[in-house]
Amino acid sequence: MIPPSGQQFELRCGEQHATIVEVGGGVRAYRVGDRDVLQPYPVDAMCDGAHGAPLIPWPNRLADGRYRFDETDYQVALTEPDKHNAIHGLLRWRSWRPVHQSEDRIVMAARLHPLEGYPFLLDVEIQYLLDTAGLTVTTTATNAGDRPCPYGCGQHPYLAPSSGLIDDCTVRLAAETRIVTDPARELPTGVEAVEGTPFDFRAGRRIGDLQVDYAFTDLVRDHEGRAWVILTAPDGDSVELWVDRSYPIVELYTADTLAVHRRRRGLGTEPMTCPPNAFQSGRGVARLKPGESKVTAWGVRLAP
Repeated sequence: MIPPSGQQFELRCGEQHATIVEVGGGVRAYRVGDRDVLQPYPVDAMCDGAHGAPLIPWPNRLADGRYRFDETDYQVALTEPDKHNAIHGLLRWRSWRPVHQSEDRIVMAARLHPLEGYPFLLDVEIQYLLDTAGLTVTTTATNAGDRPCPYGCGQHPYLAPSSGLIDDCTVRLAAETRIVTDPARELPTGVEAVEGTPFDFRAGRRIGDLQVDYAFTDLVRDHEGRAWVILTAPDGDSVELWVDRSYPIVELYTADTLAVHRRRRGLGTEPMTCPPNAFQSGRGVARLKPGESKVTAWGVRLAP
């Protein structure tokens, strides 16, 4: 029987094990020994809540599925119809193919052919690599067409607590600013400094019953240019996710809208190259010329 997420591609390096899937080209599971680093979804289930999925050619929400690019108006399908939005791009449910695979590395590829609302030709490759630094994910998108195209990307892993819910975990994200959204459609309405708010995670704070589904920016970076999200479980285990400079935004999501048995069992931690509704606002959207590529990278590990 073919799993809902298609063919399963297994990677191993020492005690590390990751499963990459055909449908959506995402990571279904990543663990070290018996300890989940990313919250998995079952092999016999469809991907829920975009678990582990690449978000291409835009992450997050696009109001009314409409945008304007190079003086032309476009309309894509509404994939979040209850909020009248298009969400998380166009490649989540498409088949990806492996173009290279070894024991600890795989490169998954997809070609996004021109379609109504996005009449551009985009080639995408995502490399998943396991080594002593953990799981590193590198995305390369190339405009394979003959005219410029708009592009943004993200990915949607969920950091896993050691067991149970995320409520008793502590999260640390050194971000100065939260992108504020309206509660009805979750579209941006402005920004605010996190200082003095419940969303100040700079020094680390217990999640408790706080509900979060917001993008954070003005990230503080280390000497390598990486920004970090650290989820520490009550037993002291920490899962650490980093983003390189190509990702100026990280969304945190406490998974309150998933099916009851799946809620708050992982912390959605989404690297994003541009903010919600970017195709409409133009903020952070890359304009790829024919033949031009954009490379982005993030990674995750169980803290040593």
